[in-house]
Amino acid sequence: MTINKVAVIGAGVMGAGIAAQVANAGTPVVLLDIVPAGATNRNAVAEGAVAKLLKTEPAPFMSKAAAKLITTGNIEDHLELLRDCDWIVEVVVEKLEVKQALYKKIDAHKKPDAIVSSNTSTIPLATLIAGMPQEFAEKFVITHFFNPPRYMRLLELVTSDKNSADTVKKITDFCDYKLGKGVVVCKDRPGFIANRLGVYWLQSAVVLAFEHGLQVEEADAIIGKPLGIPKTGVFGLLDLIGLDLMPHINASMASALPSTDPFHGMNKPLPLVERMIRDGYTGRKGKGGFYRLNREKGKLKEALDLQTGDYRAQKRMRVDAVTDAGRDLKKLFTHDSEHGRYAWDVARKTLTYAAALVGDAADDIVSIDEAMRLGYAWKWGPFELLDKIGVDWFVSKLEEAGCLVPPILQAARGKTFYRIENGKRQALTLSGDYVTLERREGVLLLADIKLTQKPVLKNGSASVWDIGDGVLCFEFTSIMNSLDADIVMLLNQTVQLVQSKYKALVIYNEGSNFTVGANLGLALFAANIAAWTEIEQLVGLGQFAYKGLKYAPFPVVGAPSGMALGGGCEILLHCSAIQAHAESYIGLVEVGVGLIPAWGGCKEFLARWQANTKMPKGPMPSVAQVFEYISTARVAKSAAEAREMMILRDGDGITMNRDRLLFDAKAKALKMAENYKPPAPPTYRLPGLSGKLALKMAVDSFAKMGKATKHDVVVSDVLADILTGGDVEYFDELSEDKLLELERKNFMRLVRNPDSMARVEHMLETGKPLRN
Repeated sequence: MTINKVAVIGAGVMGAGIAAQVANAGTPVVLLDIVPAGATNRNAVAEGAVAKLLKTEPAPFMSKAAAKLITTGNIEDHLELLRDCDWIVEVVVEKLEVKQALYKKIDAHKKPDAIVSSNTSTIPLATLIAGMPQEFAEKFVITHFFNPPRYMRLLELVTSDKNSADTVKKITDFCDYKLGKGVVVCKDRPGFIANRLGVYWLQSAVVLAFEHGLQVEEADAIIGKPLGIPKTGVFGLLDLIGLDLMPHINASMASALPSTDPFHGMNKPLPLVERMIRDGYTGRKGKGGFYRLNREKGKLKEALDLQTGDYRAQKRMRVDAVTDAGRDLKKLFTHDSEHGRYAWDVARKTLTYAAALVGDAADDIVSIDEAMRLGYAWKWGPFELLDKIGVDWFVSKLEEAGCLVPPILQAARGKTFYRIENGKRQALTLSGDYVTLERREGVLLLADIKLTQKPVLKNGSASVWDIGDGVLCFEFTSIMNSLDADIVMLLNQTVQLVQSKYKALVIYNEGSNFTVGANLGLALFAANIAAWTEIEQLVGLGQFAYKGLKYAPFPVVGAPSGMALGGGCEILLHCSAIQAHAESYIGLVEVGVGLIPAWGGCKEFLARWQANTKMPKGPMPSVAQVFEYISTARVAKSAAEAREMMILRDGDGITMNRDRLLFDAKAKALKMAENYKPPAPPTYRLPGLSGKLALKMAVDSFAKMGKATKHDVVVSDVLADILTGGDVEYFDELSEDKLLELERKNFMRLVRNPDSMARVEHMLETGKPLRN
């Protein structure tokens, strides 16, 4: 039995989000909820949830089309819909009697081999299934999603000894392959792993900030970036979660954990926070939280003063402890200041608590590290962090303070938690021995390849790796993976190398983003010294390299994840195929900095749309569509949306689980290599001057309405010149090289324009587009 259809019961924020992610996976899903009292529409709750999902930002759906896979109903009239479902997820209120009453109804309607799970994080599995038939219990697990389900990769799976290996494998595989989750198996303990540790960490950080007399900006600067915590910090994260949820979560943890658990020592009343919740200051969903945007003062960013309880302008804090320590965490923790003492107190409590969870919440350190990376977006898990700090140093500091040293820390004396042995990553166990870590089938990571290999080719901005079976992988390594001349030149070398002795090439990396596009800093510097010849040579070099990818006698597969902007999108447009991570955000954004795509992006995007048989006849519809996308710097908000924009074509693939992307891309490349032939050069039928006039009239009307700025008009006019073929007559045929020439010529027009360079400079300084 495979999972071909899913039911979600409970259409609140979490339940609706889970249903959306199932639909994102292309799997039909039934969404049921209660019948509202006195309602004429008995399905109002579930239908309203889907309508809200379609309006929510960031979007729960990867494509609005996914919403069509959701069938809505209610639990009084439509439980018979469960008979077709292979997995039924319960996401109702955290009350045992409500859940168990629902389970009886589910049991009466589900098919015998259907898996049932609860999304709970507070009620033990054994308690949930108490009194239920043996057949029900055998197919029951806990699947704890993190909110929002589309974007948070962690899924905590709790099983029982009643579950068969087949049941566990089916639910694990579906959540892994189809939903893209990192599945972490947890023991049936309160809060499981991520919330058990995460709630303790958050509570400790807040309580200790008050005790040390710090401000929210100071606390977030100290225990944020230096410890690999996301830029929200602790107080920003609490605003995101919702301050009103924390008392309920804390109360649940307090009631479930034994009296000896350290959580109780940090679960202290905070009068200021209680007042905030009472007055509606519950975070981003309320009037504000520890941070807020004061719209009455021109969107002034404000922060709550923890001493006075009043809002004031948010400050950019200089924290000497952080500055002095640099990357040396020991220096941060021993800094002779309140900031250093705060950093040590939070780290000491959090990391010691994490160590105490080994053998309790999880049997191994790897599960705890992965849960915190995937569930709370920590850069390093707690045991990876301890390796960075130094285990012996940390233990000696605990002993100096008279603190208890948990067994796993005792076992780690004189060792590290992770090590590399014979090219394999190993992790320490409670016994003091190491176990070799094995990836799941279908997972291939450059991080592992780098343990045993050196690059085949390398320069300061890129590396090329042999990933086996005759396939090379081209990896960007520059800052933010920005594109420069070194990358372009190494691409040319790589094409020659693959042609001589390999089968295929994959372009991929394991950074947060595939690439943010061309290195704007270098472009601005070159323009400031009027190095026009050098700029034009780089444009030509990029065009030559990308064209070389397109017409290489072997397949080139682009494998993006995260942002693939500007020149990064252009690389993908020139690849033989794309295997994209579902969370890929791809687009030609050059107009935002006053420029246009000039490494073949215009002509490749145009070729895709002109080949679309669903477009109306004639050259103008495809030209107008491409003009709209590029002139508005439209970025696909998912790989599914990139397919709708025709950045991805038929035959291109989407991988839901980030860890499986390289494996899937390599498999696609090898399959294509069996009978590969490069594409035939296209010819373009373009509308010429009359088409350019039509686009100009449209832009002028936007300008009159105040929707386009003065320089927008200039850039749009240049873009229109390329897409309509320059000075050609209507329906004239143009070659690919002619369009590349138009791109190059018009790019140079804009790079010489001071208003364009003002946009580039503003973007570099502020990270935001200039509307000049």
